[in-house]
Amino acid sequence: MLQCLNKQTITQRFFKNFYTSVIPKVGLDIQEKLIFEQGNENSVGIDFEQPDLSIKSRLGHLKRNSKIGLPNLNEVQVIRHYSRLARFNYGVDTGLYPLGSCTMKYNPRINEKVARIPNLAFSHPFLPTEAIQGSLGLIDRLAEDLLKITGMNSICMSPAAGAHGELCAMQTIAQAHKKQGNTHKNYILIPDAAHGTNPATSAMAGFKVRVVKSTKNGKIDLEDFKKKCKDDVAGAMITNPNTCGLFENDICKIAEMLHEKGAYLFMDGANMNALMGRVFVSDLGVDAMHMNLHKTFSTPHGSSGPGSGPVVFSEKLTKYAPIPYIVNDEGEFKVIEKDRTGNSFGRMKAYFGQVGIHARALAYISAYGNGLASVSGDSVLNANYVKFKLEKEMSLGYPKNKYCMHEVLFSDNFLKGTTLTTLDFAKAMIDAGYHPPTIYFPLVVHGAMLIEPTESESKETLDDYCKIIIDLAINAKTGKYDEDFHEAPTTTIIRRADETRAAKFPILTYQEK
Repeated sequence: MLQCLNKQTITQRFFKNFYTSVIPKVGLDIQEKLIFEQGNENSVGIDFEQPDLSIKSRLGHLKRNSKIGLPNLNEVQVIRHYSRLARFNYGVDTGLYPLGSCTMKYNPRINEKVARIPNLAFSHPFLPTEAIQGSLGLIDRLAEDLLKITGMNSICMSPAAGAHGELCAMQTIAQAHKKQGNTHKNYILIPDAAHGTNPATSAMAGFKVRVVKSTKNGKIDLEDFKKKCKDDVAGAMITNPNTCGLFENDICKIAEMLHEKGAYLFMDGANMNALMGRVFVSDLGVDAMHMNLHKTFSTPHGSSGPGSGPVVFSEKLTKYAPIPYIVNDEGEFKVIEKDRTGNSFGRMKAYFGQVGIHARALAYISAYGNGLASVSGDSVLNANYVKFKLEKEMSLGYPKNKYCMHEVLFSDNFLKGTTLTTLDFAKAMIDAGYHPPTIYFPLVVHGAMLIEPTESESKETLDDYCKIIIDLAINAKTGKYDEDFHEAPTTTIIRRADETRAAKFPILTYQEK
């Protein structure tokens, strides 16, 4: 077994033998009680004078008659508690974060500095337009750049993130059919490997979903698509590259079939990191596409952090797109709040989304310029490097494909004959020093492991990562270390949790015992 796993077993037994009645500690990383459990009435950070209770309260019936519900702690306790929690975090600044379908890549610090320019960071959205010309100009410039990158006709900058951008696009398509009197067009075609947000946003926009099968090579089954592309189809939602990390070669044929039926093609732009600077999505027949600025164009994302999901449109859909939008009137930026044509479906979101994300994205694009093609090229190169390094010991999700795009998909076939699952293997990666990839997605591959190294990682990092994964795979197949895999991770503050129970019965508020 790997030396690191031998050490884990020793550490684990040490805890079992010596720490059975107290909270365990790993070095200086302490698993402590909840902040509510630490507080007590005698531990406060500020001394108040005893109030004069003879004075009549001015609160009337609003006077509190129960405890405030906040923990009583002194300042040292508060600082230490949150500093310890911060040590438990893992992110792109800590190490390789190979979450397939998520594009967790390093984000240049200069972009953070730009986003914190006071006039941008502290300008209030209620300010009159003449007071925020710089912010409006920034958004307008970014919109122009995104249109150049995609080759599309128009753009909506307000969506808050990816799924919100999808919803924006689907509502625009719904509005187009409504205005054209296409009341019979009620279905959206979605591949079985799609992101779960695709059918959800279709349903929210009032459509029904018709699922299209994938082939044995992990791409859309064109014959099945033809069969299901009927007169009642309003459009399709296609991720390209798809969630299996493969380019949909039939995308132009799919667009033609949809357009012949008077339907529209939405392309899920979550995987734009593999395409930018390489292809105009307009040349693929796309009518609408959202982009995750918080993935492709800088800004650390995840954990419900801020995002931005602008949507670009073809000329056919432009007039149905939402308001507001910005126009440059001879150097003065104006906000168009009303649609006087009656074609737009209305407002998607208050203001213009997350201006801080826009600032970071513009800084990122400005720094790279035409070099954006090198970002997507290195992203694809890194994924294929990982693919060829790991495919001998692991099982590819779709082995017939010689190359992948920006991410590589593995299955759990290499674990057959053992008692181990994808989850066991992923948890062991943590003890070996690496964050697991996305697991059990896409659902079309059993025991999926989707690895996306992004362009940020060096060859040295990828070599070390692949060596660890290969060693784990070899040891997993021997069957000698199943107990270690089942119990991993053992070096983390929180051991393996019952994730199914946690998902089904979440405890969202502190319950005082």
